[in-house]
Amino acid sequence: MRLLSMLLLLSLAFPVMAQIYKYTDADGNTGYSNQPPDGVKAQPVELPPLNSVESQPPRKPEPPDKAANPEQPHVTYEVLELTGLPVTEALRANDGTFTVNVLIKPRLQGTHLLRLWLDDQPYGQPGNVPILQLVNIDRGQHRIAVQVIDGDTVIQQSPTVTFTLQRVHKR
Repeated sequence: MRLLSMLLLLSLAFPVMAQIYKYTDADGNTGYSNQPPDGVKAQPVELPPLNSVESQPPRKPEPPDKAANPEQPHVTYEVLELTGLPVTEALRANDGTFTVNVLIKPRLQGTHLLRLWLDDQPYGQPGNVPILQLVNIDRGQHRIAVQVIDGDTVIQQSPTVTFTLQRVHKR
C-alpha cells in the first residue's frame, strides 16, 4: 500500500504535455487543436519548454551591524534590467497581457522587493519574483522600468525600456 501511494504521488509530479497540431481548413484558415482533425493534413507543433521556478533554501536573517552608519549607501546590484521585450519591433499581445523578466545580479537581498513602473507610474504590487505579468495594457507606445525597493526607499532602478504594444481590435 505504501509503495502504491508513493508511485501515485510520483506520477502526479510529472507534467502532462499534450501534442498540439496545426492545420489549414477548406476555407484557408489556420487552426490549432490537441487532436488532428479528420480528413485534413495536420502538422505537430513543437512547443518551447515550460517555465519553471527553482526553490530557494530559506536564508537566515543577518544580525544588524551596530557599527554601521545609518547614512551609509544601500547595496546596489551589478545587473538590474528588464528582458523579454522587443525593442526593434512591436510586441504582439492581443489581450494586452504579457510577462517581462528581471535580470538581477546578485539575487534580491533581504527585504528588497521589485516594483514595476509603467509609463512613469507604479504598476501592480511589489514582489520578490523576477517574472512580472502585465494585464490588459492598452495598445501603443509605453515606457517600463523596474525598481528595487526597501519599504518606501528606492534602492536602484533599471534603465527605462520603450516598447510598442500591438493589439488586434475585434469588431
